[in-house]
Amino acid sequence: MSQPQASDGQVTHTVPFIINGEEISCDRTFDVTSPVTSKVSHRCCSAGVSEAEKAVQAAADALPTWRQTPPLERRNIFLKAADIMERRREELVGYMLQETTDVEQWANFNINVSIDLIRDVAGRCGTIEGAIPQTMDTSLTGLVVKEPFGVVLSIAPWNAPYILGTRSVCFPLGAGNTVVLKASELAPRTMWAIVSVFHEAGIPKGALNMIASEPSLASEVTTSLVSNPHVKKINFTGSTAVGRIIGKLAGSHLKPMVQELGGKAPAIVWEDADLELAAKEAALGGFLNAGQICMSTERIIVHKAIAEKFKETFKATVQAIFDSGASAPLLINEAAVQKNRKLVTNATSKGASLIYGDPENIESTATRMRPIILDKVSRDMDIYYGESFGPTVSIFEVETEEEAIELANDTEYGLTSAVFTENLKTGLRFAKAIETGAVHINGMSVHDESALPHGGAKASGYGRFNSSHGLEEWVRTKTITFKN
Repeated sequence: MSQPQASDGQVTHTVPFIINGEEISCDRTFDVTSPVTSKVSHRCCSAGVSEAEKAVQAAADALPTWRQTPPLERRNIFLKAADIMERRREELVGYMLQETTDVEQWANFNINVSIDLIRDVAGRCGTIEGAIPQTMDTSLTGLVVKEPFGVVLSIAPWNAPYILGTRSVCFPLGAGNTVVLKASELAPRTMWAIVSVFHEAGIPKGALNMIASEPSLASEVTTSLVSNPHVKKINFTGSTAVGRIIGKLAGSHLKPMVQELGGKAPAIVWEDADLELAAKEAALGGFLNAGQICMSTERIIVHKAIAEKFKETFKATVQAIFDSGASAPLLINEAAVQKNRKLVTNATSKGASLIYGDPENIESTATRMRPIILDKVSRDMDIYYGESFGPTVSIFEVETEEEAIELANDTEYGLTSAVFTENLKTGLRFAKAIETGAVHINGMSVHDESALPHGGAKASGYGRFNSSHGLEEWVRTKTITFKN
């Protein structure tokens, strides 16, 4: 197979599939373009239906052995994988810097959380429990056992590729399922690395497989994977629009899913809030990874009594943390920048105020954009309901708790949220009323850790990731009865 040529004439790497424990190359490839340089950094093999079927078959063949693997053995493989990920940190960070980001701290944070997830699942492998309930007939004994679903299709996005890729495979694997990981076409080498780490740790051939497809084949390949009779459950993290499509397809085949989808996270800053804390946490929640996190703060709801002071504090904090360098924050591609510019233009044309930033700034590359803060946003503007998934945040002023709650819930999304107040009772009232999967009092909306169940409400998805809840998603109960 001919190797791709980078713009400087040097041969670039081609990311292979991993199927049945082997690296598989194919003639069909697609370019992976670095958002940092806007040049091809490497290529990736592009799977069609036949490669997808091979990956599923490998997972199906490995299932009888892997599901019977003792929890202690799974635990040891997972712990070894965590150690290998740490040992290969520099290599793995390099892949993420090639594909999705130019911020080394963000890449290292991804590695840190992934290692923690793997170790957490390792400790939970032996905690799945059944039951022996009391039956109506004393001569009958009932057993409720829990067993893995079978082959799981995992689809993970690019924005936190190690965290979301690792999460998508380690919980199903820990519960005894086998997995086909369909990697993001924007971060295939990063996700190849996750699978490579598990194989180096000794996971059996076929238990974990990885493919990727170019965008033009994505629909056909995903349809074949979801409809494959060996695939018993789907694990999807991505946009709400795509989640609806895959959910409809899975429903037509009567297959369950776990989904984490888009978000439009509100942060309520109440009149008694610590404004410096609120400004810092809202800035981090809004602009970390250039706002390209499903939990990113997109709407800040501020009590009128402190609104002006908060705005000044918030603007100064955003500038100090995210807008003080020569280079603007990096987005995944030019389309993401144009999307945010269009949202801002639409809002200002309808009366919104631009209180920080300039969307028309010419940056060093077309993939960069500095933070934007909007004021006086109303329901007739596209940004009011639409997820920006970028460095664009809107501020709203309210006077009552009822107004704040109504505004916080006036969205189809419900993933996460934040509340800033020095009164815990006030914070808990807000937390109980906000329709999201998580509410963080005096902390940013971006919060995800292995010990806490994570997932959304409404159009932000269903099911739970992480913790024992995340492991239980990947087993189903079976009732067995017998006469004494």
